[in-house]
This record gives sequence, structure tokens and C-alpha cells, in this order.
Amino acid sequence: AGMAGLIITAKHHDGFCLWPSRYTEHSVKNSPWKGGKGDVVGSLAESCRKYGLFLGVYLSPWDRNHAEYGRPAYITYYRNQLRELLTNYGEIGEVWFDGANGGTGYYGGAREERRIDRKTYYDWKNTWKIVRNLQPMAVIFSDGGPDIRWVGNERGYASETCWAMVRPEGVYPGIVPDRKQLSQGDPNGTVWRPAEVDVSIRPGWFYHPSQDRSVKSLKKLLDIYFSSVGHGCNLLLNVPPDRRGLFHETDVKRLLQLRKALDRIFARDLARGARARASNVRGGAEIFGPQRALDGDRSTYWATDDGVTNCRLEVDFGEIRTFNTIMIREYIELGQRVSRFKVEIKKKDAWTPVAKGTTIGWKRLLRIPSVSARKVALHIEEARGCPCIGTFGLFAAPAELHFPPKARRKGK
Repeated sequence: AGMAGLIITAKHHDGFCLWPSRYTEHSVKNSPWKGGKGDVVGSLAESCRKYGLFLGVYLSPWDRNHAEYGRPAYITYYRNQLRELLTNYGEIGEVWFDGANGGTGYYGGAREERRIDRKTYYDWKNTWKIVRNLQPMAVIFSDGGPDIRWVGNERGYASETCWAMVRPEGVYPGIVPDRKQLSQGDPNGTVWRPAEVDVSIRPGWFYHPSQDRSVKSLKKLLDIYFSSVGHGCNLLLNVPPDRRGLFHETDVKRLLQLRKALDRIFARDLARGARARASNVRGGAEIFGPQRALDGDRSTYWATDDGVTNCRLEVDFGEIRTFNTIMIREYIELGQRVSRFKVEIKKKDAWTPVAKGTTIGWKRLLRIPSVSARKVALHIEEARGCPCIGTFGLFAAPAELHFPPKARRKGK
């Protein structure tokens, strides 16, 4: 389906481990599956290597089964399991922590409610050090980082304005004092923590036969894609295995429909190789010229001189072309800079706006009603520094796959 990787829920709040952990009997080693010799995490790791996908692991901090949860002994147990996952399954691309910590549980038969101090109980800095030492290339996700942050909701949507930078003070896993910052970021933030958008393909996170007819429609998934990836974020789309241990046929069908739809929408960049000119080019050098934003090479970019933060890139197709989808990318290696932009087409002798936005970042996607023009312009109106635009692409999505924002229906 074109995904980059898979993150497995190796242990959820119920405490059951999908690998044969040395530190508990509450795992697949005591299930009838494969005679107690199975290892779900191991099988997935092998398959990820085979198909070139990165493997991520989610190890729930909360454990409603463990007798010592809420006490110091559980932290030792939790870290031992984290080490198992980070040493026995090859390279790990992402380690995922959430904030569902404490509440009612069985706790070794106690059947009671246990609460913890989320700021201090897990001693997060030292827990994260385990990841740094054993999997130094893995990114760590939690509400506030330390590498990537939660977008602040589970609906699949990032904010229109979405900076990769945030101020980390006071943000802990499970403690979100400022959801606006998680959603929008902060242009004056002190750390780089881009947002990850998590949402399920179904109404809930787990498989229920009653939801087989409630899998999100292709239209809804496209809406989510344009509002997550299209706002510069990573999309984490949950697909729950059914009781056979397989993805349900409806979910698979929808995933493949999404991939096919995206391939069709972005099949041809109408701006690729078109004539281009810019109001300013850094040092007048060809290497920073406007054509660099149209060459399809993410490693090249159009840039302006220092201090030039209001500038234009004009594209001339040489003929009338129709488009309804816009892709803009900053050269993200040099940071996120643009804070306001608009896209215009030339009608007769006047430039007419057809789209506008705030942040761009890694990737900005916009859907508009179809327009036809020979000349199109990207006008950067405000930026934190001289803009570095790696991509300005224009596409004609097929009518049956094009749903501009005004056509969006809540819940569809």
C-alpha cells in the first residue's frame, strides 16, 4: 500500500506480550498458538526486512496485569522488556510511548485502581536513554517528544498552521498542558519535533466484527492524507488485525484503493520542466534558480538572498493547462521558514489568487476547484528567513478523486 513502515503494539495496557518475554508468563509463550513457540514481533521483524519496511514498537507504559505496577519494581520490569525489544529484532525505526498511564486493573489479582505521578514515575529521561544506547537511529514518539510529537488529536487532522518546532517545557508523556502547541507548533520553538498524526482506519483502535461496515471510506482517507501528510506531518494509520491475526479484507481493499488513488492524483506534475522565473535568486546563482523547484529533485531548491522574505516564483507552461492540486515543499534540511503564502494564476493581465496558506514545511498539499491557466505563481508573503523551496508541483486529480475542502462532509 506504499507505507514506509509498521509499528506493532508489542504490549498494550492489558500487559499481554506478543513476544516470548523472559520477564512474564503473560505472553505468547503460554498461548496455544504455534504450541507456545510463536513470536509475533519476530515474525513481523522478519517480514519488514524482507519487504524493505522499517519496524517500530509500541510498549505500553501502563500495565493493568502486572502486580508491581505503580511501584519501583515495575520500572525495572518495564525497562527489561524495552531492552528485549530493542536488542532481539534488528534495527528499530521508531519507539512509541503513549500517555495512558494508571487506572483500574487486575494488577496480579488485586482488582483495584492505581494512580502514578506521570512526571516522575517512569523517570523518562533514563528510560529514553535505553533507546538512545541500543537503537541510536530510532526516533522516539510521545505526547511531547523527545523526537516527534503527538498532533493533539486522534481524528487524523493536523492544524492549518503546523510548525515542526515546539517549546518542550512542561510537556510529558500523558501530560498535555497546551494542545494548541502540539497541533500548531511554535515558530519560536527551541527544539525540532515534527508532529505525527495517529488515527484508525476503523471507528476504534481494535477489531470488532460489528465495525466491518464502518471502515473509513476512500474519500475520508484522502481527506485525512491531505490534512496530515499534506500539512507536513507523518501519518500513522492504525489497521487492527482481526481474530485470525489478519487484516480484514475490507481494510486491505481500502488501503490499496488509497494507494491507487494517490498514484493517480500525483501521476504527472504539470509544472515539471516548465519555464520559470523568480523575483530574486540567491547571489544570482543558477544553483539556486527557480527551475530548481520544478526539477523533481528534492535535493535542489530555489532560494533568495538573505533578508528577502517576500518573493515570487512564476511558472509558464507555454500553453493552457488545468490543475486542481498543489504541492509545495521546503528544503527541510535548512529548517522550516515560510509562514504565509498564496498561489495565483494569470487571467488576461491580472494575477488572481486561487489558494493560500500559512506554513509549508516538509510537504504542503492543497486541493482547489479546477482552474485553467498558462501562468501560475507562488508568492511567499512572509518567512522567518530567506525561503528555500524544493518543490512547486501542480497536478490534475481525476474528478472522482477530487474533494476540495468546501465539499468535505464531517464523518464521511
